[in-house]
Amino acid sequence: MTTFNRRSFLQFTAACGAAVGGVSLAAPAVFAKPEPLKLKFGNDLPDSHSVNVRLREAIAAISAETDGALDISLFPNNQLGSDPDMMSQLRSGALELATMPGTVLSTILPITALTGVGFAFTSYDKVWAAMDGAVGDLIRSNLVKANLVGFDKVWDNGFRQITSSTRPIREPGDLAGFKIRVPLVPLWVSMFSAFGASPVSIPLAEAYSALQTKIADGQENPLALIYTAKFFEVQKYCSLTNHAWDGFWLLASGKVWKSVPDDLKQVMAKHFNTAAIKQRSDIVKANQTLQADLEAKGLVFNTTNAEVFQQALAKTSFYKDARAKFGDEAWNLLQKFAGPVG
Repeated sequence: MTTFNRRSFLQFTAACGAAVGGVSLAAPAVFAKPEPLKLKFGNDLPDSHSVNVRLREAIAAISAETDGALDISLFPNNQLGSDPDMMSQLRSGALELATMPGTVLSTILPITALTGVGFAFTSYDKVWAAMDGAVGDLIRSNLVKANLVGFDKVWDNGFRQITSSTRPIREPGDLAGFKIRVPLVPLWVSMFSAFGASPVSIPLAEAYSALQTKIADGQENPLALIYTAKFFEVQKYCSLTNHAWDGFWLLASGKVWKSVPDDLKQVMAKHFNTAAIKQRSDIVKANQTLQADLEAKGLVFNTTNAEVFQQALAKTSFYKDARAKFGDEAWNLLQKFAGPVG
C-alpha cells in the first residue's frame, strides 16, 4: 500500500542541460502526481443494498475532494470472504475498510452485541440516541482493543423480522422446534434457543442455499435484506417480530489507519459519516414500501405482539445471562436509552 505524502505531491524532474551551438538547453520540468493511496472496502451485503449505494456515492466524493489521492475499491457481496474472513483481514491490515454488524463483531468483542439484545429497542428514536451517544462511544472505545477503528456514525441494518417456508410465527410457541438460520452471533443463537427453536449459524452468503435445500426452515433479517437477498424466492411467510435491531459499523484497520495522513482521514470521515445519515433515511423510506413490494413477490405477512415475546423470553435465563455477559455498567447504559430490558 502506498502512503500518500503531501510533500511529494509535486516532484520536479529535469534533465541535464545540453549545449547546442553554444546555447544551453534544459529539459522542461515534469510535475509527477504521486501514486494514490489504494484502499479495499469489503462487506457481505448485496450490491443493490442501500449501504453499498451510499458507499459508492461517498467513495466518489472522497476521490473528487482528494483529486484522486484516495483510490477506494468497493467489494460487496462477500467478494473478499465471509464476515469472519474480512474481520481477520481487517485486524491484520490485509483489508483496509469494511462495514460489519455489531453482532458479528461480538465473536471477538462481546460488547458490540449489546445493541442486538432481543426486544430491547422499540423505536429508531431510542436507537440513534444510543448509537450517536454514550452506547456508541462505549462500543467504539472497545473496538481499538481488536485493532479496529470505528467511524462516528453507525449505518442502519434495521429491525429484524422472521421469514419461514413452513408456518407463520404468530406467538412464542410457534418457534418451538423451528429450524432458523441465524448469523454467526452467539447472542441470537442463545435467544432463539431460549424460545425452543433450533438455530443454525450460517454465513449470509450461504443463507439462500440453506433455505432452498431446507437446511433451515426460516431465517431472520430486516426487510431491506430480505428483499435484496431475494429470500422471498425460497420463503412463504414473513412475521413482523421486530425482535432485534442491529447496525453496521464502518471500520478501518487500526494498523492501516495509523499510516493515513490526517487530512485524508478527515475527508473520509466527513463523507462516510454523511453517507451513513443518508442511508438511515433510505431504510426508513424503504420500510414504508418494502412490505407491499414483498407481498407482490408472494410473501404472506402477519403482525405480532413484541411484548408477549419479550415476556416469554424473560421467563427464561436469557436476559439474566446477557446481563452477566455484558456487565452491569453496560447493561444499565443500554437501559438508559432503550428502557427496562428483561
